[in-house]
Amino acid sequence: MIDARTLIGWYERAQRDLPWRRPGVSAWQILVSEFMLQQTPVARVEPIWLAWIARWPTPSATAAAGAADVLRAWGKLGYPRRAKRLHECATVIATEHGDVVPDDVDTLLSLPGIGTYTARAVACFAYGKRVPVVDTNVRRVVARAVHGLPDAGSPSTRDLGDVEALLPDDQTAPQFSVALMELGATVCTARSPRCGVCPLEHCEWRARGFPEGTAPTKRVQKYAGTDRQVRGRLLDVLRAKDSPVTRAELDVAWTVDTAQRDRALDSLLVDGLVEQTADGRFALCGEGD
Repeated sequence: MIDARTLIGWYERAQRDLPWRRPGVSAWQILVSEFMLQQTPVARVEPIWLAWIARWPTPSATAAAGAADVLRAWGKLGYPRRAKRLHECATVIATEHGDVVPDDVDTLLSLPGIGTYTARAVACFAYGKRVPVVDTNVRRVVARAVHGLPDAGSPSTRDLGDVEALLPDDQTAPQFSVALMELGATVCTARSPRCGVCPLEHCEWRARGFPEGTAPTKRVQKYAGTDRQVRGRLLDVLRAKDSPVTRAELDVAWTVDTAQRDRALDSLLVDGLVEQTADGRFALCGEGD
């Protein structure tokens, strides 16, 4: 087991000063941070999150923004479909929930773009609910400290139960959850865990002598030369313009592989991030009229 008081005490001393954790941050602003943090490092998210909530502090403000403005504000965070889903989510909250982010997991799960992790993160971090919040960092800490395994392996339905069993039965449960996540993000890291500064008095992985994993090492996903990079290049051209552009203007964004460029453009059209005007030009969604 992981001692909650010890972990929370460590967190109070060692936590990173992240703006979405500060007093006065609304449930909506926490939800925005969770959308942005999916598969994206904190350092890249922080400046864009700060600018976003200064411009659109509420769901209704975000919903009133044009879809193209939202895509521009998303900038270089990657996976721009998240921006589109966040805009859709804001619209539903503004129109169907009185501009207030729901506080229960089931209702949160019904919103666009919100899955198991995000629903529980918002319920926990914004509303103080005692619900298990499981991300990659949490799974890794539990695998090592509780089960004595070097890594968590593939996600399992067991993960939520494992974490719920660790939660304190009092008002400190949300703080324990964020502390567990922080431990995995800053100390019990995937590649170079800093076991010498770990606050946990007992770790089953350490007690077993740090056995190595048997699963093959995961290959780091490259970015250069992928369709994701090409999509990003095309979006960069469109973000830089406030009016539709010609196909020739898009073509110069990626000349390495024309078939790949065409495929990337088609996928942006299918995803609803880009639209084609009646005269054959291209624009961010909402700007082709």
